Amino acid sequence: MPKTLFGVFFEEINHAGSGGLWAELVSNRGFESGGHHSPSFIDPWSIIGNDSLIKVSTEASSCFKTNPVALRMEVVCGNDCPIGGVGIYNPGFWGMNIEKGKTYNLVLYIRSLGPVNVSVSLTDSIGMQTLATTNIIETNVSNWTKIVAKLEAKGSNSNAKLQLKTNKKGVIWLDQVSLMPSDTYKGHGFRNDLFKMVADLKPGFIRFPGGCFVEGEYLRNAFRWKETIGAWEERPGHFGDVWFYWTDDGLGHYEFFQLAEDLGAAPIWVFNNGISHQESVDPSVIMPFVQEALDGIEFARGGPNSTWGSIRAAMGHPEPFDLKYVAIGNEDCGKKYYRESYLKFYAAIRKAYPDIKMISNCDGSRVKLDHPADMYDFHIYSDARTVFSMANTFDRTSRVGPKAFVSEYAVTGDDAGLGSLLASLAEAGFLIGLEKNSDIIEMASYAPLFVNTNDKRWKPDAIVFDSSQSYGTPSYWMQHFFKDSNGATLLNSTLQANSSYSLEASAIVFQDPVDKKNYLRVKVVNFGSSTVNLKILIDGLDPNLLDASGSITVLSSANVKDENSFANPEKITPVTSMLEKAGRNMDVVLLPHSLTCFDVVTKSDIAEITTTTTDVSTM
Repeated sequence: MPKTLFGVFFEEINHAGSGGLWAELVSNRGFESGGHHSPSFIDPWSIIGNDSLIKVSTEASSCFKTNPVALRMEVVCGNDCPIGGVGIYNPGFWGMNIEKGKTYNLVLYIRSLGPVNVSVSLTDSIGMQTLATTNIIETNVSNWTKIVAKLEAKGSNSNAKLQLKTNKKGVIWLDQVSLMPSDTYKGHGFRNDLFKMVADLKPGFIRFPGGCFVEGEYLRNAFRWKETIGAWEERPGHFGDVWFYWTDDGLGHYEFFQLAEDLGAAPIWVFNNGISHQESVDPSVIMPFVQEALDGIEFARGGPNSTWGSIRAAMGHPEPFDLKYVAIGNEDCGKKYYRESYLKFYAAIRKAYPDIKMISNCDGSRVKLDHPADMYDFHIYSDARTVFSMANTFDRTSRVGPKAFVSEYAVTGDDAGLGSLLASLAEAGFLIGLEKNSDIIEMASYAPLFVNTNDKRWKPDAIVFDSSQSYGTPSYWMQHFFKDSNGATLLNSTLQANSSYSLEASAIVFQDPVDKKNYLRVKVVNFGSSTVNLKILIDGLDPNLLDASGSITVLSSANVKDENSFANPEKITPVTSMLEKAGRNMDVVLLPHSLTCFDVVTKSDIAEITTTTTDVSTM
């Protein structure tokens, strides 16, 4: 099976990156979320004190041309200011998680016509408990001045805020206020616990940055990669008008490729092809979009002396990223001009980068594509019964031509809730079907990957989080049963059962990269409500080459609609126990509504195992 068979799809949705995987703690750090004009909307920033003591407004006076808006803070009080002073605060993305003993890196830009004395502190949500503090004392900041400081937390609070206060009368201008934990993954800016949850899936690829986020409801709000590279202070940010929130684009084109490299996953860049939800660029004027795609590839792959590769090198990565896949748009097949413009993108990329595999938005699983492609995109969102029944969808697909990329799959609606066992079992049955058709399926990924529990734009999702904690839904844990399938050998298997059973099964052999042992794995989904007796027969293998014991891992629960939660994050997680009397013939039991994995160590060469048969009877 392909080494890239199972991976992940990251989209900026549900505050997955901004306020999530990207560890920036300040929301609207550049005061730009209301647009690049003044007066402007500055939420979630708020004032400390009342408007008789402090007056706050925005001005187009920043030192950054791409981010013209800055905050003007006029302190009216002086000696009669309240104890501690007046100022502004930022609660982050529904609270900042501050942990005792950890250090937080503060960067801000400040200007004033006179000396400044500003207290910067991290406090609890009502400002009563001080967790960390430092002072900015400067005698000459008549020009914009960059301030860098470290805040060491003396206490912990998962709903903290950042305060900037002074009791000195006068006007202070502030811009680009950033606070980052010092312990992000490898210093690359990724929140450790969320990164680890993705890494634990051992994804063969990562598709980014969307999704509808790439398109925008209108092109003016689409993700434009060139505006997301370089110094973070100079990135203009944009309003994602599909999912309705502002992003500072700290998680940009460069960071997505760095994320892929850190995960050891093949990057798949989805770029805008001149189509939004509401607009389509005429093919006669599409070439600037084509050039933008070529430039984006050069940024990833070009040498350190190339036009765009040099910018990547200056950002800290002189070696090219390993970009081998691009998707020309997202869900655009039926939209106006898609095919005509697609051909222009395809021809230009094939000429410049003949090795890059290009992915069409048009489904080729039933009807042959009318345009060239290396792969085609396939999306499925439906109820549990429909998704489970689609295990055989690709059985009838032509074995000749482009391969399938199932880049978005999930059970949705009432069957799924916020992430149910039922949904995960249906998806597991579907994935078993993908394994069995992996000669024509290159990749598959669940969607969406993340949701901040405070912004559930889409449900369900694989990983749920807030400022300080996270958990996996059953669909997340289900994917753990498939992570060793990447690059594994699929065995010929036959499931013998009458039509009253709702079962799907597959058998693979893989080598564990840690212990270097070969394992024979049989996965079975019991989508029904009855306990099932299962007999596993392994042909073509000397019984002496199988260990006498193995393991059983089960994903199940008392109620098929059960879900995980912050109150009970491990209610539905894989449970592993010993498999007694492992061998060529094994009698095992499948729980109702369960996904079960049987692992047996084999001392043989992978090629020696030829067939597995699973016989089923009811209990």
